[in-house]
Amino acid sequence: MRNLYRFIVRNHVIFLFIILEIMSFIFIFNFNNFQKSRFINSSDFVTGSIYSRYSRITDYFHLSTVNKNLAEENARLRKLVGIPKITRFIPDSLRGYQNSEMQYSFISARIISNTVNKQQNYLTLNKGSKDGVKPDMGIICADGVVGVVINVTPSFSTAMSLLNVRWNISAKIAKNNYFGTLLWNGRDYQRVFLNDIPFHVNVNVGDTIVTSGFSTLFPEGIRLGTVENVSKEGGTNFYTISVKLFIDYKSLTYVEVIENNKRKELDLILKQNSVNESLD
Repeated sequence: MRNLYRFIVRNHVIFLFIILEIMSFIFIFNFNNFQKSRFINSSDFVTGSIYSRYSRITDYFHLSTVNKNLAEENARLRKLVGIPKITRFIPDSLRGYQNSEMQYSFISARIISNTVNKQQNYLTLNKGSKDGVKPDMGIICADGVVGVVINVTPSFSTAMSLLNVRWNISAKIAKNNYFGTLLWNGRDYQRVFLNDIPFHVNVNVGDTIVTSGFSTLFPEGIRLGTVENVSKEGGTNFYTISVKLFIDYKSLTYVEVIENNKRKELDLILKQNSVNESLD
């Protein structure tokens, strides 16, 4: 113990220098957006490469589960093809999938890193800018909304999960179209809350919650979950609605990165609306 103390005293200048250097880098990356974004992109590339190698090893042990899911998905698609006049069951905003304009396009990707037990959870995908992935693109799967892309490198991308207390999406009750804000409270990874639904709205346990379409990221009608509990809190005119998600984030593997090909046009008109409102 005495030798350790002497060693620290003898080299205290070096230790102090190292500590100050670390603190300087922390301040630089936290309070300078350019340096922070460069650091995040670099770290995404390094960690993405590591996760990619690790995922190749684990892929082999999950082949049976993946094959089962693919078989079930193919069966559901075959049933849909067999239904006459299928367009009756497709929301208006999703019919763009079938026309020549193709309002939405998709990029398949695999999740190589995922967290569900933090207040701010993120995903890492094995697709990047060279595959057409860009920041602010939505991510979905067969069971609902997964998240939104925030950082991209040539081969990988990082996304903010729906299980993130800093993010929310616009959602509605499918049976009556009343919309509110869907967000996670940082606790149970299988449950979120739908806010801003007033007391006069008819909402019951078992009702389906879907995307509202009031977003440039996601089309209308993507299933999100079912109402699990409805309660009235004192001092407010809005329900507290607990929603059980269709997605199991702990078993999520393959996703689709979705791009709204008309987003620039929508952003432009929304910007013009904001300018007009400011002039009034």
